[in-house]
Amino acid sequence: MTRRGRIRIGILGGTFNPIHVGHLIIAQDALEQLRLQRVIFVPSATPPHKPLDGNATAAQRLAMVKLAIRGDKRFGVDDLEIRRGGKSYTVDTLAQLRQRMPNTEFHFIIGSDSLRELHQWKDVEQLVRSCTFVTVPRPGFEPKPVVDPKLSAATRRRLQQQVLRGHACDIASREIRSLIAQGKSIRYLVPNAVARYIETHRLYR
Repeated sequence: MTRRGRIRIGILGGTFNPIHVGHLIIAQDALEQLRLQRVIFVPSATPPHKPLDGNATAAQRLAMVKLAIRGDKRFGVDDLEIRRGGKSYTVDTLAQLRQRMPNTEFHFIIGSDSLRELHQWKDVEQLVRSCTFVTVPRPGFEPKPVVDPKLSAATRRRLQQQVLRGHACDIASREIRSLIAQGKSIRYLVPNAVARYIETHRLYR
């Protein structure tokens, strides 16, 4: 906890379609560098700004997250967006979490590639004020976050304050789906339990 007795929680949202080792490395880097008590994975129901490719259902994506983090008490998963249904807006999710856990400092973890598109997010200025954004550098993007110029100066400053210095992983779920469709191996890219689940349920073929 912080000196004020507030709990520090990281939030890692996404489709997790499927979850891969890059997600886990990011979560671990954030937890250790920011001295978080826990990182919670929040699988989305329907992403607002991109299609949900592949044949995995929301329940299957949730199941894969649970398998990936099983046995690691530092990580948790929350299915609130899936239970809520419809398009998954982060500002609504943070509002629910703040209501449920009022004595918590939330750190929302986001890839640097997404910062350019934040003007499309629902009530983004309100969202940035409600939590601490943590930017994860992505391979091929500038080390210093480039923030959407359509946002206010105060919001841009807040978004550039916390940059994770960790292992930049060039792994993407779309690449994993493509490898599976081509009949290629995804070994070492996803946890073994997730690979077995994908094989058993014949996902992404």
